[in-house]
Amino acid sequence: MSSRHFVFVAGRWECESVAAWDDVNADAASLRAVFQDVSAFTVSMEASRPQNGIQLLLSAEQEAQHIVNTAKNAKMARLRQAKEEAEKEIAEFRAQMEAEYQRKLAESTGDSGANVKRLEKETDAKIEQLKAQSSSISPEVVQMLLKYVTTVKN
Repeated sequence: MSSRHFVFVAGRWECESVAAWDDVNADAASLRAVFQDVSAFTVSMEASRPQNGIQLLLSAEQEAQHIVNTAKNAKMARLRQAKEEAEKEIAEFRAQMEAEYQRKLAESTGDSGANVKRLEKETDAKIEQLKAQSSSISPEVVQMLLKYVTTVKN
């Protein structure tokens, strides 16, 4: 598997294939070597046979063009393949992140129902506690109110 680098660009994840660019650089180097060989070959052939020089040059040019076209097609195929692989990996990563998000969302939503029940129990307990406190001090409050109502001050 080739090395991949994920980058977040313009609001989406993209994958850069390091191997694809290494292949492109290797193709460029091999093309330079082919052109140097063809140039050296045509120069040496021209010196030995002046009458066939033009024909040789044309055939060398055609061969070089064929090599260049083959290399370009191979490069485009590798780039297409790298792009497809990157898109596939991005889609898998996106699906994985979406599944994780949905799982966490379901957990928090599921806990919400449990939280509501827990809060209802706590509220009921607090209400009962307040009722118990009020009933325990209720006679004292009634006595205090009666005292103030029945006492006359000059």
